[in-house]
Amino acid sequence: MRPCVRIAALAALSALTCAGNAQQPAPATGTPAPGQPLATIVAEPAAMMIAACDANGDAIVSRAELTACVAHSFASADTGHKGSIGYIDYGDWARTWLGDANALPSPFEVDSDGDNRITPAELQARFAAIFTRLDRDHDGNLTRAELLTIRSGVGSGDRPPGKRGKTRGGPEAP
Repeated sequence: MRPCVRIAALAALSALTCAGNAQQPAPATGTPAPGQPLATIVAEPAAMMIAACDANGDAIVSRAELTACVAHSFASADTGHKGSIGYIDYGDWARTWLGDANALPSPFEVDSDGDNRITPAELQARFAAIFTRLDRDHDGNLTRAELLTIRSGVGSGDRPPGKRGKTRGGPEAP
């Protein structure tokens, strides 16, 4: 074999070997990569929306900023300007503003009078209650730290239930 051909063949073999050994990115499934523990700090969908209501960019959300933001978000869903939206429109609103049509708060907890319609006042009241719950220092503002939820970390990480393996000297865990 001629030296040029041999070098080209070695380069091709080397490229294939490197490509085969390259680290593949973790699949975007929303579950932790194998061996990675569950997240212990999370943000609930309503808290993510509230964080986006920071109009002046100071990383703090005031009640006034939240009120204006909720009004704006409601207006984007009430395209017919009826002053209320149904549960299907609420699902569209939730998909846009909370990230998923089934995210909490659900339309059932927002619809306080049970008439199957969501009004701006009902949405404002629900988000005011969420704001109060998250405002741990009761200063009328929400910081990024207050918008996070800390979980206990209890769980098996990436292992599905029932596949926990054997404990020392004992039977397989349930």
